[in-house]
Amino acid sequence: MHKSIGRVLGMIAVGGLGMMPAAAEDDFPIVGVYTENVVCKGDGSDAAAPRVKISLQEIESSVFGLCAIQSKKREGKIISVHVECKGPGGATMLGDVNFTLKDDNTLDFADQDNTYKAVLYKCPG
Repeated sequence: MHKSIGRVLGMIAVGGLGMMPAAAEDDFPIVGVYTENVVCKGDGSDAAAPRVKISLQEIESSVFGLCAIQSKKREGKIISVHVECKGPGGATMLGDVNFTLKDDNTLDFADQDNTYKAVLYKCPG
């Protein structure tokens, strides 16, 4: 089932609803709205690009839907997140994803098996 999460999240923009203690945004600096593999202009012309919204408790995707953040860990510029996603028909999928903070205000995204990679561009505002 872990490999399936990579494929599901691969269609990503991942999403989620979670039950975890609040953490400081400094420990989780990826909070925000992003577009996938396309620079976010934030002027309304981004409507066709998949969107990803990351909060302290959830990751929400315009493509996939909702995934709960079960745990998160930061080591330098790499943030590892364990997620639980509800798939079609209510199937639950667990998996791990990594976000790498880049100097150009983007995030490199990869699933645990590196079967899917994407660049997330932070939207202004």
